[in-house]
Amino acid sequence: MSTPTLRQLQGPAHTRIYAYGAARGENYVPNDDLVGPIDSSDEWIRQRTGIVTRVRADSGTDAIDLASDAAREAIEKSGVEPSAIDAVIVATISNPKQTPSASAIVADRIGANPAAAYDVNAACAGFAYGVAQADALIRGGLATHVVVVGAEKLSDIVDPTDRSISFLLGDGAGAVVVGPSDTPGIGPTIWGSDGSKADAVGMNATLTEFRDGSAPWPTLRQEGPTVFRWAVWEMVKVARQAIEAAGIQPSDLAAFVPHQANMRIIDEFAKQLGLPESVVIGRDIETTGNTSAASIPLATHRLLEEHPELSGGLALQIGFGAGLVFGAQVVVLP
Repeated sequence: MSTPTLRQLQGPAHTRIYAYGAARGENYVPNDDLVGPIDSSDEWIRQRTGIVTRVRADSGTDAIDLASDAAREAIEKSGVEPSAIDAVIVATISNPKQTPSASAIVADRIGANPAAAYDVNAACAGFAYGVAQADALIRGGLATHVVVVGAEKLSDIVDPTDRSISFLLGDGAGAVVVGPSDTPGIGPTIWGSDGSKADAVGMNATLTEFRDGSAPWPTLRQEGPTVFRWAVWEMVKVARQAIEAAGIQPSDLAAFVPHQANMRIIDEFAKQLGLPESVVIGRDIETTGNTSAASIPLATHRLLEEHPELSGGLALQIGFGAGLVFGAQVVVLP
């Protein structure tokens, strides 16, 4: 008896991003509010990071609330009915619960139930990972429209006395709707990881250590110089690979939206890539701070609001962070 041949799904050849949505924490927190516990100054923070203020959410707002608000805006602007969303991917490291997933709750809140839903824990590369997966799900026939959200409430996992990362972090969410396209709208993704550098950025304790009383509430820490060197030298190579894989030149870009880790890293990135003056660079970090998985879509959302002429142009986006993980792709801006 012969084994029947399984049927396989096949989706459209191309995908694109239809629209962006954003939600930022309710409160602007200037440097002066944070410098006391870290024995620092507004000038020191500005010079080292480019941050003037950052947004942080109210105590009653969590990452799921921010994700839901951003997703609603993206769906509304996309023209896609919520019931037509087949999958919801939320990239986050700050889901208030280990389980259930933030994405399942977001899918229900935005009217996409019973969409497939799962979370991605890829830190600051999470949004780029989510876009890569949305593209693959649609072209593979597993979904027609996918919502991808990067959402963080990092103020819940900050130690105000920590000088390595605490003053960098903010709260917010950025979302996109991805769907079928007649022409390529999402280029090949260059992604990967280096777990040998896992100690460079991450939590300083485990939940079990906290439970057992052997450690305080886990908070984020980083080895600043290690991360800076890795981001500037190694991630520029990844950005170049993403441009090459997309079959374009740096001069073809309309925008460059790196993870909003540090203004010095962003400026060095642009210099190393040799981007022409015509390329608009996302610098949302100045007033939003570093929002990890949310930083790329938040920065892109702001760019499109401030520079509507970028619509239809090409943007290179690259995320990199705890893991260490990285992901980059060129996309057509909606």
